[in-house]
Amino acid sequence: MAVATLAAVVVALPFVAGNYLIRLASFAMMYSVLALSWNFIGGLAGYPSFATAAFFGLGAYAGAIAQGHDVPIVLAWLAAGALAAIFAGGLGLALLHLRGHYFAIASLVVGEVLREIANTSTQLTGGGMGLNLPILRLGVTAQARLFYFVLAGLAALTLAASLLVDRHRLGVGLRAIQQNEDAASMVGIDATRYKTIAFVLSAAFVGAAGAAYASWVNYIEPADVFDVLLSVKPIVMVLLGGAGTMLGPVVGAMVFLALEELVWRNFLTIHAGLLGLIIVALIFFLPRGLLALDVRLLALNVRRRFARGRPA
Repeated sequence: MAVATLAAVVVALPFVAGNYLIRLASFAMMYSVLALSWNFIGGLAGYPSFATAAFFGLGAYAGAIAQGHDVPIVLAWLAAGALAAIFAGGLGLALLHLRGHYFAIASLVVGEVLREIANTSTQLTGGGMGLNLPILRLGVTAQARLFYFVLAGLAALTLAASLLVDRHRLGVGLRAIQQNEDAASMVGIDATRYKTIAFVLSAAFVGAAGAAYASWVNYIEPADVFDVLLSVKPIVMVLLGGAGTMLGPVVGAMVFLALEELVWRNFLTIHAGLLGLIIVALIFFLPRGLLALDVRLLALNVRRRFARGRPA
């Protein structure tokens, strides 16, 4: 019943809300895709990937270039997701033998390398001047509704994939790798294969989301789609909602967007710093995420932490 009600709300929202709320809801769906995708490699396998921006930017440019060569828009999005997945598969074989902060740094560098390639490949990507996409012959409201449903559908597919993985032996294997990778290998789990599959899953949906985003805004540039914040935000969302859970990334995405919008609107000049402080405080006092929230335990945790800082 609850699922049916939620689905009805999602479907009805763009027909009863204004363009501003539709835009926010579309970003919420896109953020959910990014967070759910990161959860495959970061939440389940425990590998701190910062490659989300690389996959998003790669998908955005792949979709934009494909559309510029008259590829139908849906095929361009699918091709972008497939390209991101293939790229992640090769990248995973090169990087996933690293662990901890070594893997984190290596994955972060990938996005910066792709951004420089996009900046210098002027004939293909437009370089620093950016790339314009074909404009759809739709009204403003119709276009807003279209991309809301596209991103909502992509979020639903990502969530469905998460649930399938969680119930499959792949999910069990990834959780075992997170707990103790060496022990997991000793009991017969092919850690390299499992990690690579998780890395591919963390890229495929993000690549498609990047392509859809490019079509939505009609213009992309390297600084936008390869922004390092696109790698940081999904991690924060997952930690807010609950790493390794299935609905935690969605909850974290919604809460993060609400905080981001609230702080941005009311504290324009210091919004980034204030948002960071709020997020750090939430993660500090809710280390297991919002889905594990117990008001009494939260109050006790706060009191204990403040008590430690008092002089004897």
